Amino acid sequence: MNPSLDLQFFYLLAKQGSLAATARELGVTPPAVSKRLSALEARLGIRLVNRTTRSMSLTAEGELYFSHAARILTQIEEVEQLVSSSRATPKGLIRVNASLGFGRRYIGPALAAFFARYPEVEIQLEISDHPLDLSAHGFDLGIRFGTLPDAAFHARKIASNRRLLCASPLYLEKHGVPTRLADLQDHNCIFLRQNETPYGVWSFTNGGKTHNVKVRGALGCNDGEVALNWALEGFGILLRAEWDIARYVRSGRLRLVLEDQTPTRADVYAVYPQQLHLSARVRSLIDFLVERFKHIDHLGEAASEID
Repeated sequence: MNPSLDLQFFYLLAKQGSLAATARELGVTPPAVSKRLSALEARLGIRLVNRTTRSMSLTAEGELYFSHAARILTQIEEVEQLVSSSRATPKGLIRVNASLGFGRRYIGPALAAFFARYPEVEIQLEISDHPLDLSAHGFDLGIRFGTLPDAAFHARKIASNRRLLCASPLYLEKHGVPTRLADLQDHNCIFLRQNETPYGVWSFTNGGKTHNVKVRGALGCNDGEVALNWALEGFGILLRAEWDIARYVRSGRLRLVLEDQTPTRADVYAVYPQQLHLSARVRSLIDFLVERFKHIDHLGEAASEID
């Protein structure tokens, strides 16, 4: 029994997607691969693969075994890099979790650019409508907004990001322009359900203190793009990240309101578990993101070159 060899074998099997392809890669027969898989499953006492005569798929336990095998094998490779002279070039697997809107618009293209620079890395991006547990899901890095709620994680700021209040000229012509926070009670506010933030409450910072404002509205969604489209179509006032609305404010499709008020910031952070050694490849990725997002879209600047 050699657990390390078993990990390598199963990782290859899952990547190849079939017994025959794995057999060709290993230079053995498909029955030999099947026998080795059966021995591994017997040792673990679980079924890792659902097999038919024509196809195979991983069970839930197989998916878990595969994800951890990928991480462990990458860590082994990393140790070898640390004690060798080949550590200059990032290589190996990086698993990243990011939110829907920012993940699609910025993180996806950024990861592709990082891969183009360092083709020996392997990148897996999972986009979700809420932050996933990095440790439980085996992520190396998570992209998060605002203050870091959990002391179990380290964080590095990769981009500055304000939240701003905005609405379409059409809405403001019809319903009037609010001049103080209390006026929001008389407007239809568009709610964006994200993370664990209280529903129907917007937070503002004044003199170093944070105060919450209860607002009302008939439209709510957990997707920023949908909420933004509602605002563009004239359905209400939206509190949204500067990077997402800057181009529409410049074009005149949205107007800022209550500019003298300061909603709590939503700076962007790369976070990773404290117990996870920050590998050279992950550190290189974070450095890359910091440099790239110096040019993220802000009002008062030219349109971002990374759109």
